[in-house]
Amino acid sequence: MSEAAPLVASLAPLLTEWLPRQRWFAGKGRPIDGLTPVATTELTPDLLHLLVQVRTHQRTRPQNDCYQLLLGIQDVLPPHLSPALIGRPADGPLRGRTVYEGLADPRLATLLLERLRVPGRLGPLRFSREPDAEIAPNLTPRLLGAEQSNSSAVYGETYILKLFRRVGPGTNPDLELPRALAKTGCTRVPAPAAWFEAELPGTMPMTLGVLQPFLAGSADGWQLALGALSVQADFTASARALGHAVAEVHLALAEALPTTVLDRPRLERLAATMTRRLEVTAEAVPALRPYRSALRDAYDELAALGRDGRTRRAQRVHGDLHLGQALRTASDGRWSLIDFEGEPARPLAERCRPQPVAQDIAGMLRSFDYAAAVGRATGTDWAERSRAAFCEGYATVHEDPREDPGLLRAHETDKAVYEVLYEARHRPDWLSVPMSAIHRLAGGHRATGVHAP
Repeated sequence: MSEAAPLVASLAPLLTEWLPRQRWFAGKGRPIDGLTPVATTELTPDLLHLLVQVRTHQRTRPQNDCYQLLLGIQDVLPPHLSPALIGRPADGPLRGRTVYEGLADPRLATLLLERLRVPGRLGPLRFSREPDAEIAPNLTPRLLGAEQSNSSAVYGETYILKLFRRVGPGTNPDLELPRALAKTGCTRVPAPAAWFEAELPGTMPMTLGVLQPFLAGSADGWQLALGALSVQADFTASARALGHAVAEVHLALAEALPTTVLDRPRLERLAATMTRRLEVTAEAVPALRPYRSALRDAYDELAALGRDGRTRRAQRVHGDLHLGQALRTASDGRWSLIDFEGEPARPLAERCRPQPVAQDIAGMLRSFDYAAAVGRATGTDWAERSRAAFCEGYATVHEDPREDPGLLRAHETDKAVYEVLYEARHRPDWLSVPMSAIHRLAGGHRATGVHAP
């Protein structure tokens, strides 16, 4: 390809229509009012790698996000690829040709794997591979369709490639943390075999994709929990083993990467951040307002730890831990953790910041509540027993999180508040799930009346 600007300009009308329909596009509900090329690389004559800056508006605030696109190019698209169609440019370098989602084409997905098998550079792209990784050629790819923020292809039931869609400068934690864990000998997390990055002038390299072993024959914790609920089976043994696995990963992360101490100023800043999130959410979701005072107590208690001269340890954590991020293999019942990217909506620097392990634990405890609600076990003690078993399993390896109730309550409250805002915006019918937790975390007492905004 020659000039990037004419290419992107000719694709802009098509991409403006196509991008908002993709599950991984973060700008839903915001009109696209500009696309700017960042880098274009011809992987093969019919496979184009594109980094494009997408400008959207939310009310009066503009937002710029960089997206990674793999564009297949053909004269005529075969019928089996018609769902991947992006369109036919009316002008520009690709005028009259058919442009489509390249990762959906098994032939093009195989070409991408070949690039990962052979380390090297191609324009701004750098492909890397662990020296001891054995990646067979010609593995048959299949595209997974359930992801929200990225795209993944499984190759021959052996490897899985995660392609990050919204990208930015810096090493993605989903590459950094599994590599660091592999060096400690931790086997609870699949170790990256290969990856690729973009190296652009004046910025840190940005992670674009990671190839890891695929855990064939495994099921995620969410599926397993709902399966147990559907037949009214006990889940405590599984939850206990999962807690054990999470604790092992936390200990390995603390060994592999620097830790820090949260002193009074840091604890107060953490509590203030949680309080601001509560206030913003209460403004947006009136149902939360009667609980504000009681919920603030949890954050005040966290800040009080520092005022009393106490400290807490912080380290790198998973950052978005829930039942769907844990896989159990059927053959040996062993739990593994995946998807260390953290919450993609948060800035990379925030996702890489050391946190108390209570953040991960709170996420998993909330996930048990969600499973109970979806599995129609609300009103039973299923979630309570699973939560207790998880903490018991964790305590066999690490400190029992229940022995620091103030820290755990603050993080679980913060997670529930986050869920309230998410459900109110995206799944209003689910709002009762986090609101039930809010009622419990507020001490079961609802304030009289509704506070003024």
